[in-house]
Amino acid sequence: MATQTETLAKFASELKFEDIPPEVVERTKDCIIDTIAACTFGSELPWSKMMIDHALATSGSGKVSIFGPEGHKVQPAMAALANGTLSHSFELDNLRMPSVGMHPGASLVPCAFGMGQELGASGKDIITAFTAGIEVLSRIGQSSNHSSEDIGFHNPGINGGFGGAMAAGSIMGLDADRMTNALGIAGSLSSGLLEFAMSGTGGMVKRLHLGRASESGILASTLARDGFTGPNTILEGKFGWTNVFCRGADQAKLTAGLGEVWDAPHIVFKRFSCHITSHTPVQGILDMKAEHGFSGDDVAKILIEGAKKCGTHHYILEPTDVMLGQYSNAFCAALALFKDPMDPRNFSQESIDDPKIREVCRNVEIRELPEDAQYEYALGSRLTVTLKDGREITHDSPSFKGLPIDPLDRESLWEKFSKLCYRLGDKEAERLFEQLCEIETIDDIATLDTTGKA
Repeated sequence: MATQTETLAKFASELKFEDIPPEVVERTKDCIIDTIAACTFGSELPWSKMMIDHALATSGSGKVSIFGPEGHKVQPAMAALANGTLSHSFELDNLRMPSVGMHPGASLVPCAFGMGQELGASGKDIITAFTAGIEVLSRIGQSSNHSSEDIGFHNPGINGGFGGAMAAGSIMGLDADRMTNALGIAGSLSSGLLEFAMSGTGGMVKRLHLGRASESGILASTLARDGFTGPNTILEGKFGWTNVFCRGADQAKLTAGLGEVWDAPHIVFKRFSCHITSHTPVQGILDMKAEHGFSGDDVAKILIEGAKKCGTHHYILEPTDVMLGQYSNAFCAALALFKDPMDPRNFSQESIDDPKIREVCRNVEIRELPEDAQYEYALGSRLTVTLKDGREITHDSPSFKGLPIDPLDRESLWEKFSKLCYRLGDKEAERLFEQLCEIETIDDIATLDTTGKA
């Protein structure tokens, strides 16, 4: 009888483009577009440049692009390390709701494109590889019952390599046995700790976790292709992933609905470059300003009532760098009072040091939502803003545009893409966007120019 690890591997190895529903294909294309935009914007950031320099110094020349106008090309594993880091470099990459602790674009696109450019895969191959990866990755995330971060692991760092291995393995055409080995190897490459959030220092390391996950996906699948082995019970075994990295995992979820219930419709797209738990508070602040006409200078204090995680992981009143600011519900709400949160360049050290933003940030209180405020998604929040004139305004913020119940259409996606890809120039950004919208028509993904130099 097949193990659950083997069942997932067999599914990923046998999936064909024709098996994928059209609506899943379209959402996958949206995710690819969104991820390449996040990488392109991220390529100019200081920590990203460090990673790009590392990739260039440690990799021989190759066929695989590090996304961005510079047009660097390296070997697949180093490109995946760089692109995974770039995609998560500024809290702009997509994720999933209901949350299972995964970042599909950052984990899968660098692996699918990396191996795709290396081997001359088609656009249909890329979509198939992404789907194979997300179906496996989502079920692994669901099985954890979101317990991994409660014990200090950063979810996408410890689960992303599994999905990346399936995406790269799909491009390589690995059979079920080699795909099983790829999962077995990926499990021993899981890594990523949340101490940066507790320490208040070293927030830059969070960006690395997605890069390492993508690199692990390439490494695991490549080794498996060459005959390297890993345990066929890496997910469900006594010392497997669900028992080591999780508490109270539900292993039945590993294969539930496989091939019948598709996961891409659950992808969530960000419009604000901050942690997803800050999106409803930020949206709420924007809505309240529009309705009541107050400004940041009018605000004395803010109460945010949200999910438990807001208080345990994101109650950061004195962020010391940009990453910790993006991770802080208090800072993001305060920033939205004074600056446009849809412009990622406003999440800056200048904003971290802004005395007005800092003052409001220090006067934010975060509590768990009361029982009477239950929303469709756990991200919903209730805000109470106290103004300096004594008025107190309460506002429910249950959702934001980009969730599955209010998804980004292509026009909204283009709005984000054009902002993030400004270094390509308007004409080239539009060309790339239109090509990605029709990626299934591309015969060789290596011919797709992502640099703006076409």
